[in-house]
Amino acid sequence: MPDLLLELFSEEIPARMQRRAAEDLKSLVTNALVDQGVTYEGAKAFSTPRRLTLHIAGLTAGSKATREERKGPRVGAPEKALEGFLRGAGLASIDEAQVVSDPKKGDFYVAVIEKPGRETPDIIAEAMPGIIRSFPWPKSMRWGSGSLRWVRPLHSIVASFGPETEEPEVISFEIDGIRSGNFTRGHRFHAPDAFEVRRLDDYAEKLEKAKVVLDPDRRKDIIAHDARNRAMALGLELVEDEGLLEEVAGLVEWPVVLVGSFEEDFLKLPDEVIRLTIRANQKCFVLRDPATGRLSNRFVAVSNIEAPDAGATIIAGNEKVIRARLSDARFFFETDLNASLESRLPKLENVVFHEKLGSQGDRIRRLEALSREIAPLVGADADKAARAAKLAKADLVTQMVFEFPELQGQMGRTYAEAAGEDASVALAIEEHYKPQGPSDQVPSDPVAVSVALADKLDLLAGFWAIDEKPTGSKDPFALRRAALGVIRIVLENGLRLRMGELLARVNPAMAGEANALAADLLSFFGDRLKVHLRDEGARHDLIDAVFALEGQDDLLMVVKRVEALGSFLATDDGANLLAGIKRAANILRAEEKKDGKPVEGAPQADHLAEPAEIALAAAIDTARGEIRKALAEENFAGAMTALAGLRAPVDTFFEDILVNADDPALRMNRLRLLAEIREATRAVADFSKIAG
Repeated sequence: MPDLLLELFSEEIPARMQRRAAEDLKSLVTNALVDQGVTYEGAKAFSTPRRLTLHIAGLTAGSKATREERKGPRVGAPEKALEGFLRGAGLASIDEAQVVSDPKKGDFYVAVIEKPGRETPDIIAEAMPGIIRSFPWPKSMRWGSGSLRWVRPLHSIVASFGPETEEPEVISFEIDGIRSGNFTRGHRFHAPDAFEVRRLDDYAEKLEKAKVVLDPDRRKDIIAHDARNRAMALGLELVEDEGLLEEVAGLVEWPVVLVGSFEEDFLKLPDEVIRLTIRANQKCFVLRDPATGRLSNRFVAVSNIEAPDAGATIIAGNEKVIRARLSDARFFFETDLNASLESRLPKLENVVFHEKLGSQGDRIRRLEALSREIAPLVGADADKAARAAKLAKADLVTQMVFEFPELQGQMGRTYAEAAGEDASVALAIEEHYKPQGPSDQVPSDPVAVSVALADKLDLLAGFWAIDEKPTGSKDPFALRRAALGVIRIVLENGLRLRMGELLARVNPAMAGEANALAADLLSFFGDRLKVHLRDEGARHDLIDAVFALEGQDDLLMVVKRVEALGSFLATDDGANLLAGIKRAANILRAEEKKDGKPVEGAPQADHLAEPAEIALAAAIDTARGEIRKALAEENFAGAMTALAGLRAPVDTFFEDILVNADDPALRMNRLRLLAEIREATRAVADFSKIAG
């Protein structure tokens, strides 16, 4: 079966756009083919700094002819209905439609739409100009006198089609004066001349000879492998950086790994300052000394050429720039050390946090007070927590954080340690931002926990109060991340905190019973908890069942109850009892709807006539007491064991008893018995929320 080789060759594509663009090209072309009835076995996209390449294997030679009968309106239908039918069927007039008779529905129009089969090259030639013109680049440009927009000037197009056993044909099309062909170019400096290509294996092989590694993942492997080997030869180890590796692989077509150095005196700077300086300015990797765990004065650069001097000039240029940038960093660092964090606090009064929530100075005062309140709840020293909160944002006005915003918190800790602040205070200044993602560690030191919770709760309560909540995919203030951070801190540290009480402390507007603002934010926490537990394998309906109970704002206990409920429902007793509870709930719902009022009151003992209902009433009384005692002791497994005792009596009741008895008093008594089941089980969870 034929294969397609497509290449769009241009000036250098920004590294951050390459991988997405390659996948977009694959999606656009394959969708266009499938829409026309052409199938294929597989497709793979590639990218280098100067080309997007697509290979589609096992294409059908063409699309099949199709015949479709499209039913239209009745004969004599209004004019507008006929116009819509003609437009949708692509008919010029109603005379082109057939009239079909139906014994029941009468005469109606039918359009017979026949489409002849087309050869795949023709389909591709027709689709490609539109795909190229409407390509979804984040940013694009025009050049020369043409109208085409591309990320960088587009120079040539390869479009080759054919089976392995035959000479492939060129799919001919033109866009803005660029005609497709079967010639490409290799490396800009090593092999700039054009050469002919036929199909993927031939294309990739010739590119390799022309100093171009087509596959970006292979370029990444080459860089990582060679960098690790060069580091190992020096007795060092590479500091892995996946983001930088992805970027550098998009900057070079022929990766050549080189090693350079800088003066050891710069190692007095914090490691992260060195790494970020070298990364941001020169896209270089740093090396670590495994003996000390600190950075060495060596770095790895990746060149795009095999230089005649083995890269000496390239390394010298990198060293010169790195030396200058590290000198700047040292100046910033030493200047920052001349002023304490506390002396910088007045500057925060002029830094706006949010126009409706005040300055960073206002926020610091809120965090200081809140951290002091949270501290005893998490076993932290209140004075240390307040001190850490006071200094937590001071590094935002340092020169180092202004240059490298990603160092916020980390530089604060460094400056706090240099000033002799307590170790817990310094640690909290760094860790109060954590966790910043699902894979980030949570703070565990009590002082850091206090400030981290205060920071995130203040953020959430503040934006909730001004009605700046996440909507759909938009979350400009990272409130979902903040809520998930609170959840992870609470759960992973085993903290017993009542979220409702905490929110009232954060913002008095969230105090009071049935507070709508607090309830809405607690519901948001519930949604985030579902996401967190679902990622860990828990069922979201069980979380709903527990959250439906009143006063469920102790996240740790919610999770423990969900875990116990999940374990119980996984047993035969749990599954069968759930079915019985749902049956009882369904009967009650139907009867309450029919009667127009809820079933209330306790069942009367003298109306319990049958052994099955007497046994069930006794079992409910026993289970209710055992459940109440277990929940008071926070023994959720014990509460589930008590529930299990209801399984057999409930089963027997439904087998032996007719609930809707003819005697109204007997019927109501049995409905009250079902209501007792509902009430007893609701002490554990709202079983109506559980699927099954």
